[in-house]
Amino acid sequence: MASATMKQWTVIDAESGFDGLKYTDAPVPKVGENEVLVKLHAASLNYRDVIIPQGMYPFPLSLPVVPGSDGAGEVIEVGSKVSQFKTGDTVVTLFNQLHQYGPIDAAASNSGLGGVIDGTLRQYGVFNENGVVRCPRNLNFLESSTLTCAGLTSWNALYGLKPLKPGQTVLVQGTGGVSMFALQFAKAAGATVIATTSSDQKATKLKELGADYVINYKTQPNWGEIARSLTPDNAGVDHIIEVGGAATLAQSFKCIKYEGIISVIGFLGGVDPKDQPSILDSLTNICTVRGVYVGGKDLMNDMVRAVEANNIHPVVDSQVFPLGKLREAYEYLWAQKHFGKLAIKID
Repeated sequence: MASATMKQWTVIDAESGFDGLKYTDAPVPKVGENEVLVKLHAASLNYRDVIIPQGMYPFPLSLPVVPGSDGAGEVIEVGSKVSQFKTGDTVVTLFNQLHQYGPIDAAASNSGLGGVIDGTLRQYGVFNENGVVRCPRNLNFLESSTLTCAGLTSWNALYGLKPLKPGQTVLVQGTGGVSMFALQFAKAAGATVIATTSSDQKATKLKELGADYVINYKTQPNWGEIARSLTPDNAGVDHIIEVGGAATLAQSFKCIKYEGIISVIGFLGGVDPKDQPSILDSLTNICTVRGVYVGGKDLMNDMVRAVEANNIHPVVDSQVFPLGKLREAYEYLWAQKHFGKLAIKID
């Protein structure tokens, strides 16, 4: 059984930066008839988490809120009408709690953990049974906690609209969690992967993870043309995992294949309109530019099965922070010191 109280973080407002994060005692939430109580053992951080307290998040928020969308743990209590899980099951959270099947709708977009609904950066959490998925059998809690956002977003980008096929080419940008998952999923599918990075040290790690080609975008700013030259008949890249935003989108257009997919996932490089290509570039390049907002429970279950079948282990940064050191973890992520996913251990 859970204790009566727990430790949790709360984002008080979106104006104080990381000073707006508060670490306090709180009552352990009660289980409703369709809910499960989860003892959280791990969480992982996303770029979203560090921009919420800085007032930079463009999607729905309801503050104050317990931050964190990504978490994994053990079910320790179930409601009277729960049918999907039992005590002792290990589960990982679903990002948008109401996104169950198919395309996202307005209601589901307003159900994000750590934004509208209390999230995972606490010792215990209550979730509707539809809001969690079983953990892959081959992963530990730290690894499982990375699947919620980065893992599912990558899976949706590669399989949610126009599924990746063996022999196709995927381009990933940088070494953040989404890009690392996309690299692993693409290699498991028999695709060729081109990766971009600014660091020779990270280039070595990318090669070790299976990247077929690595381009240093600092020394080769025309990386889009170079990437195209690496594809069969210079036809271009089939799938691009676009995390840079305005700063990288122009190069992505230079290497996308006719009828290819540019999955826009982030804006790490900024949103300056002066650097941003016109939407008409999608016509002149005959491609689809698609915004990806994580994914539904149906896609997440597919991803879990693929992780197990291919024995994929998420790339987790060597630095793991305890729950009480969350503010330091935010600083570490904001400084882009991480490689892959940054995990939080919860005791």
